[in-house]
Amino acid sequence: MNHKKIGDVVLDVNNISLRFGGVNALTDISFDVREHEIRSIIGPNGAGKSSMLNCINGVYTPQQGSITFRGQTFSHMNSRQVAEMGIGRTFQNLALFKGMSVIDNIMTGRNLKIKSNILMQALRIGPAEREEIAHREFVEHIIDFLEIQAHRKTPVGQLPYGLQKRVDLGRALAMEPQVLLLDEPMAGMNVEEKQDMCRFVLDVNDEFGTTIVLIEHDMGVVMDISDRVVVLDYGKKIGDGEPEAVRNSEDVIAAYLGTSH
Repeated sequence: MNHKKIGDVVLDVNNISLRFGGVNALTDISFDVREHEIRSIIGPNGAGKSSMLNCINGVYTPQQGSITFRGQTFSHMNSRQVAEMGIGRTFQNLALFKGMSVIDNIMTGRNLKIKSNILMQALRIGPAEREEIAHREFVEHIIDFLEIQAHRKTPVGQLPYGLQKRVDLGRALAMEPQVLLLDEPMAGMNVEEKQDMCRFVLDVNDEFGTTIVLIEHDMGVVMDISDRVVVLDYGKKIGDGEPEAVRNSEDVIAAYLGTSH
């Protein structure tokens, strides 16, 4: 690990329980996320990882518990509020506009930042034009950072899967989130694509200073890049701590290697 400075708690998840019908998706889950860390949530399939992420970003409303972000406590937030407060996310199932170019897809991530009204934007007058130029510069910076310059004008649907995932990351970065939620960013990737994505996640954390909450199935990937790891199994928390301690936990080993999965 590099010697970066981990700050105070920015996101505090308190006693979250989530039920669908009679099924407990999450039971009494608590953990915190500190400024500038890569905080991973791992667990076997069906452990409740995506449900947890969806509680943080306002898609699901938990029946119990609360989430505190920078000192403000919420029992429920909607997705727009979450985005406006500075929590961005990528999607496990790519929600990109397949017919639109790479640059236009990433520009859609700037929508929250655009201040001028629609008419001024349509006519490209005065402040709107200056604003658009500034937004495009920011997006070009992201495109360079993610090494997708050669594909700027390519419709996203024509790109290989690993590059599509990179565009999805770029769109999330365009929001300039303080905390970035990554939902299985390496799912479906080959080894080389995973290595690339790991490098970009580390660089985002390092160069943009973004705090990252990473959900991932691949334990090896997580152990390499995380500062701290939470482990879920069947909606319960069975481990929480630095990668080495979590890796050696008997409960965690049993969950990953156990006959129950």
